[in-house]
Amino acid sequence: MVNISEVTAAPSPDLLTPDNCAVLFIDHQPQMFFGTGSGDRTAIINSTVGLAKSAKVFDVPVVLSTVAAETFSGPIMPQLADVYPDQKIIDRSTMNAWEDVNFVEAVKATGRKKLVIAGLWTEVCVVLPVLSAIAQGYEVYVVTDASGGVTPQAHEHAIQRMVQAGAVPVTWVQVLLELQRDWARTETYAAVGDVVKEHGGTYGLGMVYAYAMTGTQSAG
Repeated sequence: MVNISEVTAAPSPDLLTPDNCAVLFIDHQPQMFFGTGSGDRTAIINSTVGLAKSAKVFDVPVVLSTVAAETFSGPIMPQLADVYPDQKIIDRSTMNAWEDVNFVEAVKATGRKKLVIAGLWTEVCVVLPVLSAIAQGYEVYVVTDASGGVTPQAHEHAIQRMVQAGAVPVTWVQVLLELQRDWARTETYAAVGDVVKEHGGTYGLGMVYAYAMTGTQSAG
């Protein structure tokens, strides 16, 4: 029950903040995209880059990982590498990134307890580390539109499995706006607007229109 006397204007501790989360990108590689059939692949690329730029705006630590980059899956997608040109990419042989020591050590090094995860394919290289991280006490948020599976059913069933285990499904724009959360935060306002205008589809176009009509930025 609600105790009215204790109600305050304060955010929930469940919310993502720039200080409590890390973003993990798993296997956004050509061969993985070739087999993705759960949704429009160009849209998944756009969402992935939007998520990467969102993390960069707020200086959220990221981990980039690939699987069998030199022998099967190819390099990490260049649009993602361009956002983090100096970031070390952890290549693995394991489908479950959480069984790779270097990957887990990189996650631990962030010091964050909330993990925002996106990757290909949802039913393998996302669900396996998500379940493994949850089992070890992490809070996990799965960015569903920056992830993709072999079929729509595979993608959706994997999301259901992760949700049942305690993961929280989110979208990349949701992550961006949850990190900003207050348009009075002027230090990131303009950068957030730039990400939205470039990757936010008609939402971003609306910002362009608002600025053209009023001469001021409007992101809300």
